[in-house]
Amino acid sequence: MAKTNFNSLIWVVLLCCSIWHGFAQPGGSDCIKANAKSCGECIQAGPNCGWCKAQKFLQEGEPTSARCDDLAALKSKGCSPDEIENPRGTKGVLKNKEVTNRSKDTTEKLKPEDITQIQPQQLVLKLRTGEPQTFSLKFKRAEDYPIDLYYLMDLSYSMKDDLENVKSLGTALKTEMEKITSDFRIGFGSFVEKTVMPYISTTPAKLRNPCTGDQNCTSPFSYKNVLNLTSEGKLFNELVGKQHISGNLDSPEGGFDAIMQVAVCGTQIGWRNVTRLLVFSTDAGFHFAGDGKLGGIVLPNDGRCHLENNMYTMSHYYDYPSIAHLVQKLSENNIQTIFAVTEEFQAVYKELKNLIPKSAVGTLSANSSNVIQLIIDAYNSLSSEVILENSKLPKGVTINYKSYCKNGVNGTGENGRKCANISIGDEVKFEISVTANECPKTGQNETIKIKPLGFTEEVEINLQFICECQCQNEGIPNSPDCHQGNGTFECGACRCNEGRIGKKCECSTDEVNSEDMDAYCRRENSTEICSNNGECVCGQCVCRKRGNTNEVYSGKYCECDNFNCDRSNGLICGGNGNCKCRVCECYPNFTGSACDCSLDTSSCMASNGQICNGRGTCECGTCNCTDAKFQGPTCEMCQTCLGVCAGHKDCVQCRAFKKGEKKDTCSQDCMHFNMTLVESRDKLPQPGQPDPLSHCKEKDVDDCWFYFTYSVNANNEAIVHVVETPECPTGPDIIPIVAGVVAGIVLIGLALLLIWKLLMIIHDRREFAKFEKEKMNAKWDTQENPIYKSPINNFKNPNYGRKAGL
Repeated sequence: MAKTNFNSLIWVVLLCCSIWHGFAQPGGSDCIKANAKSCGECIQAGPNCGWCKAQKFLQEGEPTSARCDDLAALKSKGCSPDEIENPRGTKGVLKNKEVTNRSKDTTEKLKPEDITQIQPQQLVLKLRTGEPQTFSLKFKRAEDYPIDLYYLMDLSYSMKDDLENVKSLGTALKTEMEKITSDFRIGFGSFVEKTVMPYISTTPAKLRNPCTGDQNCTSPFSYKNVLNLTSEGKLFNELVGKQHISGNLDSPEGGFDAIMQVAVCGTQIGWRNVTRLLVFSTDAGFHFAGDGKLGGIVLPNDGRCHLENNMYTMSHYYDYPSIAHLVQKLSENNIQTIFAVTEEFQAVYKELKNLIPKSAVGTLSANSSNVIQLIIDAYNSLSSEVILENSKLPKGVTINYKSYCKNGVNGTGENGRKCANISIGDEVKFEISVTANECPKTGQNETIKIKPLGFTEEVEINLQFICECQCQNEGIPNSPDCHQGNGTFECGACRCNEGRIGKKCECSTDEVNSEDMDAYCRRENSTEICSNNGECVCGQCVCRKRGNTNEVYSGKYCECDNFNCDRSNGLICGGNGNCKCRVCECYPNFTGSACDCSLDTSSCMASNGQICNGRGTCECGTCNCTDAKFQGPTCEMCQTCLGVCAGHKDCVQCRAFKKGEKKDTCSQDCMHFNMTLVESRDKLPQPGQPDPLSHCKEKDVDDCWFYFTYSVNANNEAIVHVVETPECPTGPDIIPIVAGVVAGIVLIGLALLLIWKLLMIIHDRREFAKFEKEKMNAKWDTQENPIYKSPINNFKNPNYGRKAGL
């Protein structure tokens, strides 16, 4: 009883460890996280996972799942490439007939099945999980490709005028279509509505003649195939000329019933495997799935042909088809639809066009007089676009498209499925990738098909899944390497038979005894089982896995690990060696406890061929400059020396501004540094960075100043930052200068004139004041001198002035 309980405990512990391992490893290799127990499980974990089948690959204490790892990791652990199982997917072309090249005027007439527009036609892809297989698909529109056109017309009373114009459609349309193809056939069908209330009146009189007054109308019907596809245009005119208008009660018509029958009744209608066009002509809307409930019809449309004597007989039994159902049937039967509708219903049918691939909408005149040009335009529009579609994909398989169309137009995603503006004779290509994200449970092959919408040709792809390794086929059942035949030895490891456990299947689940086995899992003079880093299973230590799958315990007692070695630059063994049992084993040309000292002097080699430019010594791959004024990885930088800026001036000028002496040889002479443009001088690197830095200001060929910095990083890479806009001196502005000089002269003249005038005024006023003053002083001189006697004597004749005779 105790033994049974212990066995159960062992399995619980192992299960818990497995669950813990799955949840505790968010990072690390997907290959290791898969915890693969066999080669087949390993290669399904990812496209980069490999399985090492070398018998002596595992270290003591490592589980079998450690054989599964990244290819690079397996090689670094010492697994020879010849011992790594890494099957790859392949692709093979089984049928690759060239696309047809011929002109319309050639005398050679090919059958439709002999014309090829898509290449290749059949492939086989072997898929490994996560690894895409890509192939190219070529499409070319063949000239003179046969066309079948079926004209489906609404014969409700509102289309009376339209019927008169359609009666001559056959010969006229055939004449126009012969400009496109020499092999053209045309057919005709008509529809009205379901023959139940409330769509039509079911009174006996109305069933005979649904029109009012003296109008002679035919009995209502759902869909009638009037003429199978034929090359006789006159026969079309003759039969259509015998048709009569009918009538119904509601505005929407039962056109969807008719479209469904036209699509699925290929044998009765006479569709060939050529370009199939369906022209749907109406001046009203349409009923769709669910509307049949108004007439008590609840059964969904079954998508099958129900034509008897060219009449649809189940309109009263099945509901109208849904839009999705129509899309499916039209696509399955490669029918391209042209909706010829009046202006009033353009918006409705354009929305319907968006739901039906490879369909077009044209505006029908009030009496259908433009129907021929409408069909020609719609056909050209439909045939100028190719859209690829694929059949249903198996579970876990994805497909991706990329298109290479005319005029260098490429598309990806959904746009990668299509090319537009394709003319007759144009060739376009598609790149198609198929990826299996998981192996099918049955392991059986699958087949998918890819075809252009509206065309009968297709590419058949057989998918074969790689779910097992080749070495598993070479397994040895009941091998003596698996403890006396208790397992199958395959791919370098034992796959134990039921009831056996252990790396070599050496233990039975019924015979495990902890007291006997634990002693084999303790080191000498130690009480710790497996160094507390693992579990003792069958007397052998199975080391515990860490959260980081790249970190592992190993050794007979799990006493070793690969993550407790000395580190440099945050990396174990400096990234230059392997950590084995807590000791670094350095790669060649590296030494030191952390492998951080490089013996390679190439990193110290300067451009002049000298080590450290002859100014220092190379220590652990780094220059130790003996002269303090020199800096840089090879002692090449001297901030107090001349020449750094001038030496790189021409190269910076030619690369940044496309000018200078080295403009013509820039790509040859000036690609030795990495250049970055910045907006302004403030954005240039500033002093204080770890790499030596020089700020430069130089003049270019246009006498403009440009600014840049030059530095060399630890990887000996020159880094240049340049201000993208040079500072250029601005030329003199002549007009303001001349205007200023003239204005200055005028102003100075005016100022001088004003000053002169002011001085003259002041002078005159001073002279006048002086005169006034002298004048006042002169009054003393006018008085008589009492001692002065005038020399003038005055005599007066007493008789002067008297009259004579007095």
